[in-house]
Amino acid sequence: QVQLVESGGGLVQPGGSLTLSCSASGFTFNYYAMMWYRQAPGKEREFIAVVSAPGDSTTYKNSVKGRFSISRDNAKNTLYLQMSNLKPEDTAVYFCSAASSFYSRTPSYWGQGTRVTVSS
Repeated sequence: QVQLVESGGGLVQPGGSLTLSCSASGFTFNYYAMMWYRQAPGKEREFIAVVSAPGDSTTYKNSVKGRFSISRDNAKNTLYLQMSNLKPEDTAVYFCSAASSFYSRTPSYWGQGTRVTVSS
């Protein structure tokens, strides 16, 4: 049974930092590109970042470049998203997903999400 379980969300002040984790099981983690998406209230889910299966290539949404960093530990079957200089507009539910292709980024699996609220 495939499982993607996000954790690490919470309330943080503007300018603060947070690291999200996504623990994977039930599939061969190091065969898949891994991605983070987010969905703000009343908005569609949007792509944030992707990391290749071996972890040597990344791509980011322009608005998070320089503030967010995606990484993975294939030995631990875990994906990370380090977020810094957070802004109120980063408030959303953050989802991890797995894709068989780094370039097509078509999600094969989804997690249930973890909520991040940026507010003073």
